[in-house]
Amino acid sequence: MNPREFQESFHAASAQVHRVMVGLDRVVDGVLAALFADGNVLLEGLPGLGKTRLVTSLAQALDLVASRIQFTPDLMPADITGTHLVVEDERGGKHFSLHKGPVFANVILADEINRATPKTQSALLEAMAEEQVTVEGVSRHLPLPFMVIATQNPAEHHGTYPLPESQLDRFMLRLHMGYPSFEDERRILRDRETINPLEFVEAILTQRDILELQQLVTRVRVDDALVDYLLRIVDATRQTDGVELGISPRGALALFRSAQALALIEGRDYCIADDIHDLAVPVLAHRVRLGRDRSPRGVLQPLPLAAADWGRWQAGDLCQQAC
Repeated sequence: MNPREFQESFHAASAQVHRVMVGLDRVVDGVLAALFADGNVLLEGLPGLGKTRLVTSLAQALDLVASRIQFTPDLMPADITGTHLVVEDERGGKHFSLHKGPVFANVILADEINRATPKTQSALLEAMAEEQVTVEGVSRHLPLPFMVIATQNPAEHHGTYPLPESQLDRFMLRLHMGYPSFEDERRILRDRETINPLEFVEAILTQRDILELQQLVTRVRVDDALVDYLLRIVDATRQTDGVELGISPRGALALFRSAQALALIEGRDYCIADDIHDLAVPVLAHRVRLGRDRSPRGVLQPLPLAAADWGRWQAGDLCQQAC
């Protein structure tokens, strides 16, 4: 498969998802780009904006198995990964058998992930980083391709827990899902008067196709000068005054890999500086922690860098300094 075929496959899959997700071009394309770059996505937004439909339509268009996990304060890690149950065989003998949790799917919707405790959130860490889970000391591989699409409510909403830095660092992209425009919402209402748009989503790619596309992304050429450009941006986050936590090597790799995917989406088999510059905010912003602030309980807390604040934090200057 060549860059032209990759571009055609991407746009074909995107068109199918857009049949359902009206007015969310940037979100849909970002999620697809992360999937082809073998990454995970964090969606920020309020309830009722179509996050479940996004996962469902994506799974249909790509012939993938989707699973939804509703995160709540009483959710336990075993509710995600699974647990061993005693079962009886045909001869009357009893033995333990793994009852697999919803994490054993291709696309996982972790809905309102920041409503669960950090202990429960950590159940996804191994799955997101290594595409496997360990249940009672036994590791099991997850089906490939594998992707987590997590949604979170704004931090100031009641009943939310901050996502640990180790969790945030495993999301390749953070995207904001906002309200549709007046015309887009009108179209949504009219489209759903008599039909369900999900009925018209066709499977464009197979699981094998997606794995081949992911391999193609890794072969995109990145010049040494661009690698240095990327690393200078990353290093600037570690050297800037007032930054509590800079970009990790995993974050640098996420920017590198997503830039390769963007190059293929644009029909190129090589990266350019704009690929890195354009992805700096969605890939890096959620990984940076600024200063420290005193919470209502009097505990010092690091402040996450909101995407909207990235410009104020001079991300553009960082990119210019890296040139």
